[in-house]
Amino acid sequence: MMRSAAALALALLPGMAQAHPHIFVDTTLRLVTDASGQITGVEVVWTYDELFSLLILEDMGLDTDYDGVLTPPELEQLQGFDMNWIEGYHGDLFASRDGADLSLGPPQPRSTAFDDGKITSVHFRTIAAPGEKVTLRAYDPTFYTAYDLTGGVAAPEGCEVRINRPDLDAAYAAVEEELKDMPPDPEDYPPVGDLFADTVVVTCG
Repeated sequence: MMRSAAALALALLPGMAQAHPHIFVDTTLRLVTDASGQITGVEVVWTYDELFSLLILEDMGLDTDYDGVLTPPELEQLQGFDMNWIEGYHGDLFASRDGADLSLGPPQPRSTAFDDGKITSVHFRTIAAPGEKVTLRAYDPTFYTAYDLTGGVAAPEGCEVRINRPDLDAAYAAVEEELKDMPPDPEDYPPVGDLFADTVVVTCG
């Protein structure tokens, strides 16, 4: 659904195909701990940009009167629209601890809303190996979708949250280096999304 709507956006906007990313998502991360202070999971909030939200509504035949308000049946139809993940897709959220990758469970949809022209969806993912520390990075490896921690990172009392911002100048320089020998609109965009990602380190206990 996300890729087909984005493809429609590219067709409607000449020249957009040469710019990355195409989808912009304001992101919020909320860490969850158990009674002993072990980090057990993370709630993820995605708020999609207005253009992509509009394309989703049009693709699904919602808000046909264009009043910016979804009826209860329309809102019910929208629920979980972005939760049917294809094999190999990991939700553009990567977890690790002390340099070792951590597995995250499948998405557990919690809610989907439409307000001020934007779709917001919420899902929860468990951490396979709970612990007092976790590092999280939200990004699309191909940089097709840009995730911005606009909503910040929330954690229970007693946890410390540290966010390390990327060096954007270095990131753009690396992208230019990757693209210098490639056609203007490569079919396979190099995996540079991690260069633009915030690194979130949460320590509890």
